[in-house]
Amino acid sequence: MPRPFILICLSILPTLSPAFDFENGEEINEVCAGCHGEYGQGGKEGEYPRLAGMPSAFLAKQLHLFRDRIRPNLAMVEYVDDRQMPDQDIEDISKFLEQIKLKTKLPPVDETAPGFNAYQRLLESKRLMQIPRAPGDLEKGQKIYRKECASCHGRDGMGDKEKAVPMLAGQYTNYLWRQVKKYREKIRIHDEDAPEEELLSDFSDDELTDIFAYLSILDD
Repeated sequence: MPRPFILICLSILPTLSPAFDFENGEEINEVCAGCHGEYGQGGKEGEYPRLAGMPSAFLAKQLHLFRDRIRPNLAMVEYVDDRQMPDQDIEDISKFLEQIKLKTKLPPVDETAPGFNAYQRLLESKRLMQIPRAPGDLEKGQKIYRKECASCHGRDGMGDKEKAVPMLAGQYTNYLWRQVKKYREKIRIHDEDAPEEELLSDFSDDELTDIFAYLSILDD
């Protein structure tokens, strides 16, 4: 009998690539969940980033970078190598995580109504995630974001699946700051054609604070 999480997601399976092995992706996710959460929601206030809903092409690219030791990350070393994470596993876990939809709030229900399913409601509550509002000037952040960032990351901050651009809305603000630092210090490479460390150097910390404040309300 399928587990509850599979039942929740079965309705989306017809849209997936025939090469995608859902059950293998779920099995791999059981290992990832130790840090990134059962539903890819991340954890410890951004020590581990949200992965749920990220474009699969972006996730796959990052896993290849981890595996090839191009993107350094000590926490990932023991889990990502050619033996433990072959190409097919990378595809399966990336597409599995892309399909996870995390709600930001639950719709109101009448718990006394006939047919109310308390267990189903509990499962839904575990799939909730909303980023705390970050400090900063929302109006300034919105203006800068829409002018400088929206063309790649989307007006709603949800990224671009086709171009493997990650979502920023719904991501932990602490995590975004850590990545900015890595880009600026050239520990991470964003894009060979448009290096993010150069792009981010054009922004002051105050401007980034305002951008992140705006991003933090996009999932409200």
